[in-house]
Amino acid sequence: MDIDLLPEAFVELADTLVAGFDIIEFLQVLTDRSVQLLDASAAGLLLADPRGDLRVVAASSERARLVELFQVQNDEGPCLDCFRSGQPVAAADLGAESGRWPHFAAAASQAGFAAVQALPMRLREETIGALNLFRTVPGLFDRADVRIGQALADVATIGLLNERNLRRSETLNEQLQGALNSRVIIEQAKGKLAERLGLEMDEAFNILRSYARARNRGLSELARAFIEGSEQLPELRAARPPSPRPEQSPGPRH
Repeated sequence: MDIDLLPEAFVELADTLVAGFDIIEFLQVLTDRSVQLLDASAAGLLLADPRGDLRVVAASSERARLVELFQVQNDEGPCLDCFRSGQPVAAADLGAESGRWPHFAAAASQAGFAAVQALPMRLREETIGALNLFRTVPGLFDRADVRIGQALADVATIGLLNERNLRRSETLNEQLQGALNSRVIIEQAKGKLAERLGLEMDEAFNILRSYARARNRGLSELARAFIEGSEQLPELRAARPPSPRPEQSPGPRH
């Protein structure tokens, strides 16, 4: 763990009072920081829509997003169990979990993930989603990492509920539905950019995100402008960042 990043991560997740607060960027920060700070190879985040169904809203990589999407589509997996129970759910070896999650365990293993830790996005009795941490090698997550991961999820949940209270004209369901709608637009923009420039989906997302940050614009706002054609492709090409480092493949700590 990079201990120097820990205070910064909590400040980022607590600061929802800034002008132009972007819920998708906020949740993306949660997944990114979870991978940076914890013994995790990837992370994904699911939030409940107004009907109580989980939807994928953020992931540290395309591979993690697809596994999370598979989990939702098949109504099976640790994140769903975690959300429904409001309690953490762990699997030290997904290869041995065919009885508990036959479809999810096979899909996650095929994607290269060997262990998972799901943490609830919960405040008191209200659970609004779940954070999934993945590892590429078997083994339970360290207890300290689980505690820190839950703390990150708790702070993010408090931040979302706090931001909801400031916008008294919106209910939590309306706020989360807006986030889910924004995610659809972002996925469309990511796919369009990847096809136009011949990029991997992860790289296309990094370009859109870097471009939005550099111009102090909301990620969903930029994605919508790109889909509608009001944002020029050459400018996005110029925003292309260096390729991100590969997903970590951490092993057990000694």
